[in-house]
Amino acid sequence: MQPSPPDTATTAKGTLADPEVLQHVPGHVIPILQREYDDFKTEATRFLAGQTEEEEFVRFRLKQGVYGQRQPGVQMVRVKLPFGGITPEQLESFADVVEAYAPLRKGHITTRQNVQLHHVPLEDAERAIRELGRAGLSSREGCGNTVRNVTGDPWAGIAPDELFDLTPYAAAYVRYFVRHPTTQAMPRKIKTSFDASPADRAISAIHDVAFRARVREIPGRGTVKGVQILIGGGTSIMPRAAQELYDFAELDSGEYLRITEAVLRIFDRQDWLRVNRARARIKVFVDKFGIEELRRQVEQELAGDWAAEADYPLAVQRGLLLEDEEGSAPPVRPAHASPNGDLAEFERFRAANVAAQRQEGFVSVEVKITRGDLTPEQFRGLASIMRAHTGRCARTTVQQNLVLRWVRPESLYEVWSALRELGLGDAGSRQITDVVSCPGTDSCKLGITSSMGLNQAIQARLEAMGINDPLTKAISIKMSGCPNGCGQHHLGTIGFYGASIKVGEHTIPAYIPHVGGVYEGGEVAFGKRLKLRLPAKRVPEAIERWIRHYEAARREGEPFGDFTQRIGPGELEALVKDLSMPVDFTVQTMNEFIDWNRSAPFQVIRGEGECAV
Repeated sequence: MQPSPPDTATTAKGTLADPEVLQHVPGHVIPILQREYDDFKTEATRFLAGQTEEEEFVRFRLKQGVYGQRQPGVQMVRVKLPFGGITPEQLESFADVVEAYAPLRKGHITTRQNVQLHHVPLEDAERAIRELGRAGLSSREGCGNTVRNVTGDPWAGIAPDELFDLTPYAAAYVRYFVRHPTTQAMPRKIKTSFDASPADRAISAIHDVAFRARVREIPGRGTVKGVQILIGGGTSIMPRAAQELYDFAELDSGEYLRITEAVLRIFDRQDWLRVNRARARIKVFVDKFGIEELRRQVEQELAGDWAAEADYPLAVQRGLLLEDEEGSAPPVRPAHASPNGDLAEFERFRAANVAAQRQEGFVSVEVKITRGDLTPEQFRGLASIMRAHTGRCARTTVQQNLVLRWVRPESLYEVWSALRELGLGDAGSRQITDVVSCPGTDSCKLGITSSMGLNQAIQARLEAMGINDPLTKAISIKMSGCPNGCGQHHLGTIGFYGASIKVGEHTIPAYIPHVGGVYEGGEVAFGKRLKLRLPAKRVPEAIERWIRHYEAARREGEPFGDFTQRIGPGELEALVKDLSMPVDFTVQTMNEFIDWNRSAPFQVIRGEGECAV
């Protein structure tokens, strides 16, 4: 193998040695190009000196994953983790960069399996992404009208219910479309997922492009691996479930890449979508013309000369170089630690957070990460746990958690003890207290309310309730600070999005609730919006009332979602109607007019989001 030129790829330990050949670890998928960091430094310097127009610079920095915040002068850096894959060295790199450049000293796992760093001064952004690049971490096309981070099942390759591992094909997809000329300035962003399990843990239906594993018996060729291709899903102000474009596209021949490229070429030519970027997703095309018309245009597009030019099988072969973590898995040890006085607490953790792998002698551990936030100490502690007890790779999840893989069952107590020392040993990942939210007004220009503050208040209320009922624990609570849905509130059993209530000259921070969303077990359904606008400070009380009513009035074994469908929205609305009533602004009621984790009276301050720039 010939090494790449020094100006095109990093060569430090733990990084890509050649941008044309995929390293054999999940954390190294996107080639790291040093010249892009040099260009960013040059352009940022020009902009800060007033030599470049802001709109021009914004378009440039978005492609490098650097996003403007509502706070002037600072940026959010969005680091892409394809299918959530991350190594110990990369966790340590996050720790170093957070300490050096992120004033709040935390990194944030998103519902897209990215890691975001907030409040980074623009003059430091180039140094931050360059240092992350030395560990093989890339923010390239983490923002902008590009192919965003490609998500996948965090248990891919180890799940007992998996048809086969789609990880290498996801890696090939990422590498093929990053920096692709067609995908640099599309009408809007493209979100993609890969999933091979009946449970559909990647939530395929909410993606612009989604792939579900399939196999087919073909005469003379035997069993052939393929995918079902879904197009046109999304949430936000226009939630839609993706529709089937093809029931089977081959993988190893690269047919799935070729079809996707045809779709993106068609999408890129829809100039009518560019007129209103807020409604420019590919789901709008499918809504207007239908999936059959898109399929017809794809077939026509595939007849073009371009389709014969790309070497799709070679692109797939590069992805297939990605090996699993089994070779780095820890051996059986003759001795291990065992519980001593904390057996009950450990058993609760094991029951809620640990799952058997399909490979005998190994388990996975889902680490519950409160609000998706990790400190430098936690990043480094997780890296140490991974080196000692895993196959040296972990994966972030769409629930803002982290899955440790290839753990020996006899090491579980040691793993849990180490997690507990980091403040990460809580039981109940993907249970009711594992509340999901976007950053909201902590950083986002589009944010209306402090969704992270509400998340904290709800979690405290739920923990105080001491919930032990298994059906109640299965409730999921998700919230977004605005209608755009980054917290996936449409999918929560109980969901909220940020809004406001006007009271004379004053404004109350508020939330609009949804109930009955579904995103597990292979089924996706959007929650039903209730005709309520709840003041933010009253939302925890509303949740408790709904839960208590559910526990008292449900049928035997009836899940919360089924319960809400049976009783209807009117009964739920009536239970909290008094909470939705606004109050006059007085000294006694002033707290109602102040958002969670804030000290000043609430105002709706909403800038122009850069997602559509």
